[in-house]
Amino acid sequence: MSRAINLSVNIAEIEKLCVAHNFRISTIETLASGGSRVVLLDGRDADSLRSLLKNKIIEGAVTRSATHVSRQPPPSYRS
Repeated sequence: MSRAINLSVNIAEIEKLCVAHNFRISTIETLASGGSRVVLLDGRDADSLRSLLKNKIIEGAVTRSATHVSRQPPPSYRS
């Protein structure tokens, strides 16, 4: 399962919950369409967070911020 989760919760609440449960965050951002996107370092932690916030998960497509930096390899490394 994916380590990324889109939630209808603000960043402060997600960070507070992750600290309380010792979930390690890789990255977190505010979504342009509302809510937040969090990527955890461990897939098991992501599954646990999904269980804790199952009613807050955003299903379907979301609009990410234009300032989001995509982590893609440079063109010289692509096949």
